[in-house]
Amino acid sequence: MKISNNKKEQVDALQNLLQKTYDAEAGYKQVMTKAENEPLKNWLQIRAARRSQFANELDAHIRNFNAEPVAKGTALGSAHRTWIDIKSAMSFNTDEAILEECVRGEEASINEYKEQISNVNFNPEVRKLLVNQKEMVTADLKTVNALEEVVS
Repeated sequence: MKISNNKKEQVDALQNLLQKTYDAEAGYKQVMTKAENEPLKNWLQIRAARRSQFANELDAHIRNFNAEPVAKGTALGSAHRTWIDIKSAMSFNTDEAILEECVRGEEASINEYKEQISNVNFNPEVRKLLVNQKEMVTADLKTVNALEEVVS
């Protein structure tokens, strides 16, 4: 089945967001194991689960376009997780370093959502999903910023 340009454009954008969502989920799982504060570990675990939910939603919409979803994140995401390992190993305050990286990751996610939403003519159902996901990431960023103030 040939995908029209608009469908192909939507699928490509959703694939991109799916890869970044896999990266975010893996990042949250990784830093969760390094966090020292138990409530922070729990919060990170909930964020990882939310990103897993996002991935499932994106996956379903990609399949609705009769396309095969990507199965993993990006090489850049993997490199970022390596950087987190190095930074947290060298940091005196691991939780603060973790939160700094969470802020960086959430800001990148928000920018990616904004770019895709503004540049792709998504169908209304997909657009609504992406706007909702972006709003949840924005709320998470506000929480991370508040947590960072408490921990530092």
